[in-house]
Amino acid sequence: MFKGAWALITGMRLLLGREELRSLLWRMLLLLATLFVLLTIGVFEVSTAIAERFIPTGDAWYVDFLAWLLSVFAMILALGIGIVSFVTLGSIAVAPWLDELYVKTAKLKGVELEQEIQPWWKSVSQSLWNSVMPLVTFIPWALLAMLLLLIPIYGTIVASLIWGVSSLKFLSYEFMDTPASFRAWKWAERKEQLDQNRLYYLGFSGMAIFLLLIPGLNLLVLPAAVVGLFSQISMADKQIEHSSDQVTSISNE
Repeated sequence: MFKGAWALITGMRLLLGREELRSLLWRMLLLLATLFVLLTIGVFEVSTAIAERFIPTGDAWYVDFLAWLLSVFAMILALGIGIVSFVTLGSIAVAPWLDELYVKTAKLKGVELEQEIQPWWKSVSQSLWNSVMPLVTFIPWALLAMLLLLIPIYGTIVASLIWGVSSLKFLSYEFMDTPASFRAWKWAERKEQLDQNRLYYLGFSGMAIFLLLIPGLNLLVLPAAVVGLFSQISMADKQIEHSSDQVTSISNE
C-alpha cells in the first residue's frame, strides 16, 4: 500500500522536476482548473440535496446522532462524486496530452515508445470507451450504497465503506488507462492487474484522493498518476510477456 502511495509522490516530483514534462503540464492546467471549478459547484449542490432529502427530524434519542452521521455521509458521497467525475472527465478531456506525457516519461526511463498521432476527438473517444467497463462495475455498488441509507445508522456506516472502496477501485482503473492503453491491455488484463496488485492500487488511489482535496495539488494528480504508474505497468507487461513465452515454450515441447 505504501509503495503505491509513494509511486504517486514520485510521479509528481518527476513531473515538476523535468522541463520536458512541465511543458505539457501547462497545457492541461487551464482545462483541468475550469473542470474543477464547475465540479466544485456541483459537489456543493449534491451535498445540500442529500442532506435535505435524508436527514431526519424528531424528538427520538438517536435523531441527532443519525443526522450527524448522514451529514458526514452526504459530504463523503458528494466529495466522492466530485473526485470520480473530475478524474474521469479530466482524463477524457486531456487524453491526447496524457498520451504524449507517457511517451516522454518512457523516454526519460530509457524506453522508446511509438505514439500514433491521432485526431483529438479519436483520442478522447477511446479514453471514453475505456471508462465504460469500470463504470459498469462501479454503478451497482454506488446504487447499493444509496439504498443502504434507508437503514438507520448501520446502513449509513456500511454505505460509507462500500462507497469508499468502490471509488478507490474505480479511480485505479481510470489512473491506469493511459499506460494500459499503450500496452494494448483489454479489460481482462486491466482487471487482472488490479486484482493481483490490490494493495498497491489502494495506496495509489488513496494518496490521489488525499492530494485531490488540496487546492493546487489537485490539478497535478492526473498527469502525475500517468508518470507514476510507468514503472508498475511496464513491470506487469514484462511479466505478462514472460508468462506468454513460457506457455508457448511448453506448447512447443
